[in-house]
Amino acid sequence: MIAFREFMPGDEAAFRTLNEEWILRYFTLESKDMQSLADPQKTILDRGGRIFFAVQDGESVGCCALLAMGEGEFEVAKMAVTESCQGAGIGRGLLQKTIAEARAAGATRLYLETNRKLGPAIRLYESLGFEHIPADRMVPSPYARSNVSMELRF
Repeated sequence: MIAFREFMPGDEAAFRTLNEEWILRYFTLESKDMQSLADPQKTILDRGGRIFFAVQDGESVGCCALLAMGEGEFEVAKMAVTESCQGAGIGRGLLQKTIAEARAAGATRLYLETNRKLGPAIRLYESLGFEHIPADRMVPSPYARSNVSMELRF
């Protein structure tokens, strides 16, 4: 049984661990990662963002953040599902929860950055309505690993 809930004090370590697991498996931690993982309260929550967790048997097995970008716009970021739980639909449920919460908060657009190497994640995003942003509309990313940009408009 998976439950979805919002960030609570004490979740900082789980947020960091879940994200470091996937980032270090495929890439390297970048300066921007280290900032947000070191203090999600200051870098995400205090700036109007939110963080959601997937919890199984009392353990956080997934997370996803919404970073406030501007009026009605959020970036979907720091989405992770621990490797042992991947393929069970947890990421889909977590992303659906995140999209629903963004829509309820008045979002008109969600944006995300990823990497071609993460094919299953890209297919998940596409299946939930995210579309690829053409190269001529892409903005420079603070992440060296980012080579795919997508958006979902409501």
